[in-house]
Amino acid sequence: MTDTTTLLQAARSTPRSISSTRALRFTAAGLAAAFALAACGQSDEQAATGTNEGVASTRFAGTALVVADTTLTTSFAAAGVAEPLQQATVSTKLMGTVNAVLVQEGDIVRAGQALVQIDARDLEAKAAQVAAAIADAEAMQKEAATHAARFTALYQDSAATRAQYDAAMTGLARADAGLRAARASNSELAAVRSYATVRAPFSGMVTLRMVDAGSFAAPGAPLITLQDISSLRLSVTVPADVARHVARGQRVQATVDGDSATARIEGVVPAGAGGLYTVNALLENRNGTRRAGSAVTLVLSTGSRQALAVPQRALVRDGDLVGVVVRHNGADERRWIRIGDDRGALVEVTSGLRSGETIVVPAATNTGGN
Repeated sequence: MTDTTTLLQAARSTPRSISSTRALRFTAAGLAAAFALAACGQSDEQAATGTNEGVASTRFAGTALVVADTTLTTSFAAAGVAEPLQQATVSTKLMGTVNAVLVQEGDIVRAGQALVQIDARDLEAKAAQVAAAIADAEAMQKEAATHAARFTALYQDSAATRAQYDAAMTGLARADAGLRAARASNSELAAVRSYATVRAPFSGMVTLRMVDAGSFAAPGAPLITLQDISSLRLSVTVPADVARHVARGQRVQATVDGDSATARIEGVVPAGAGGLYTVNALLENRNGTRRAGSAVTLVLSTGSRQALAVPQRALVRDGDLVGVVVRHNGADERRWIRIGDDRGALVEVTSGLRSGETIVVPAATNTGGN
């Protein structure tokens, strides 16, 4: 291209004739056209390389993902309480003074372990009376058996009448009955004496101690409360449209005091109120880390539906705002969206994004920066 200074000098040295004037005008017009072509070439080059200020495109590092409708399981979160699988308040049939309480609240006990000892010395005299009654019944039975055998032989030899034979046999039957009654009294006494030691009906934890040594125990009065927490019964109340989707043996997601676990449906029963049902689920608790009475939540499946969902890692957060990076025509832009249920690795998008659009999923969790 002709240098601008050279052209101007040539114009100044040309004579002021009509032909030279026209040549100068032509040269100036050509110079202007040359400048315009140079400027256009520079703009095209800048646009192609993306270096022109204000028009550079932003690209985020990550994997491009085309979003599409996904089948999501619908669920209902029901709140309730964790109850022990077994619970019992033990008492005694005796009336007497408590000699000793052998456990404390919070103790773990085995089935059959002694919990409370009650004074039963008055039963010792009763035991002596029963022993004497048994000995007397045995003697009477032995005598009646000998008498019956004698009259049986005499009757067969026609030496005794039928009436004598029948009387001897009746005496033997009465003696046998008396002996059985005496022995039954002894069994009853043994059972009553066993009430002097109150034992655990099952393995579990002592949750309440209601007596101390020296207290007076009466028949039926509560002494100790036990809970079996090796398994917990999670009970929640749900409406009928949720209950119809729940089946015995079904595995459900549970939360007990903020800790996640998997429980098994035990059954569904009417709750006693109109249109409500109680759902019971069993949760293994072998190590006893979860306590009865804890707040629980059961996530119960109620079917499925089509919805738009994106990976959690694709979300960009800025305060209360949630968005994704959308890639369109080779450029990336941040777009704020509205999200719904959290599905673990996925989150539902309720508005702000359409099926078929492309988003950028970063390799690491996005902290909300560019």
